[in-house]
Amino acid sequence: MKRPHSRLPRMRAEGLVIHELPDEVLIYDQTTDQAHCLNHTAALVWHACNGRLAPAQIAGKLTKKLHVEVPEEMVLLALLDLERIHLLEPEETGPVSFAGLTRRQMVRALGLTAAVVLPAVTTIMAPTPAQASSCISPGQPCSPVKLCCTSCNPTTPAGPRCI
Repeated sequence: MKRPHSRLPRMRAEGLVIHELPDEVLIYDQTTDQAHCLNHTAALVWHACNGRLAPAQIAGKLTKKLHVEVPEEMVLLALLDLERIHLLEPEETGPVSFAGLTRRQMVRALGLTAAVVLPAVTTIMAPTPAQASSCISPGQPCSPVKLCCTSCNPTTPAGPRCI
């Protein structure tokens, strides 16, 4: 696996709305209108990106915190994901890249350990203001997913309908 060139990753904080939850971190990027959910491991990697720690040092820090061996390659995968969604400060030396294990190959190689510590980043596009304000007109079927402009009557003979 190709190692990054002595890179010390730094987390980006500008233009982000960050919401910490017990086992994950939700981040809304105001510049791209994307929302990201970092699982516990990816969040720990991101928080460790202070510009003073190399990926191997971040792996050591996570190993101590999680009480399970976290290989540097797993940290590199998390850094690639974080860089792809622009949650790391850009580097003059260019992006981190490596040829080697895919996420699937790493899960096979690490077995059960991977299920515990594999970093995961999920991204969704935030709706536009017009999409966010869309609602269903009266008489249409409604549900917790399909919101009415007024209210939903769950007891109509034809099933739940907007009133």
